[in-house]
Amino acid sequence: MTELSALVLPDRHPTSAWLAEVVEAERAGVSTVWTYDHLTWPLLKDSPWYGCVPLLAAAAGATERVRLGVQVATPNYRHPVPFAKELMTLDQLSGGRLDVGLGAGTENLDAWVLGDEPLTPRQRMDRFGEWIGLLDTLLTQDVTTVRGERYTAVDAHQLPGCVQTPRVPFTVAGTGPRSLALVARYGQSWVTYGPYGPAVAADEWFAALEKQSAQLDKVLDGRKIRRVVNVALETYWPFESRDRYADTVGRLAALGFDEVSVHWPRPDGRGVPATALADVLAVHGL
Repeated sequence: MTELSALVLPDRHPTSAWLAEVVEAERAGVSTVWTYDHLTWPLLKDSPWYGCVPLLAAAAGATERVRLGVQVATPNYRHPVPFAKELMTLDQLSGGRLDVGLGAGTENLDAWVLGDEPLTPRQRMDRFGEWIGLLDTLLTQDVTTVRGERYTAVDAHQLPGCVQTPRVPFTVAGTGPRSLALVARYGQSWVTYGPYGPAVAADEWFAALEKQSAQLDKVLDGRKIRRVVNVALETYWPFESRDRYADTVGRLAALGFDEVSVHWPRPDGRGVPATALADVLAVHGL
């Protein structure tokens, strides 16, 4: 059966409200609770917004079973050396329940906050390839020294290392040829939104996911990888009825998706409508 995971955005205030929703999602039986890794998210840029690493550290102590995930971290403001240390620590705190979503990042508020010059798409992918490669090395070795074009690690110690071996699993985002190659090389899972935006119709969404999944199949050349699809924050049509959601999950399963990630019901009404949550859970056998 296709698994259900929950996205709980780090804009809940106070932070105890965020933690309460994570615990609620665990009790409901979801497989993973993900939270976004941004300094500012354009859609909610005037709202409170907290850092995902300390939030996940708190969640590790407040939960017992559910996996906890970052979705998705990018090179926009994270250096691989300190980030690897934080990820290793989170994996230890959670007893090996951490998943890490990784992506190239886009030109948005996170890309500008450090005053860096804008990058072309090619430069952004070049940077992502070096970044994820060093992150992989740091998380699989006790001590690393690497001098790269953009990133350097000198005698970077990573002890005691991750609980999960050979490292925490990577859920890599991307739909273009170069990003899918990185999914195949480094990812234990692949994540996509499909086409993004509240105006995307159902048929357009499924057609894009089918095309993206087929492109990944070509890159994987027969190998299998876990596939995760996110239902965007302001996509509401799957939740119009229990039958509509069951049909959505069935079509996603037919396309090879193993996990459906939905935004946990929010006070502002976005994400899964509170009135639809019981039906969503029931479709996944929860």
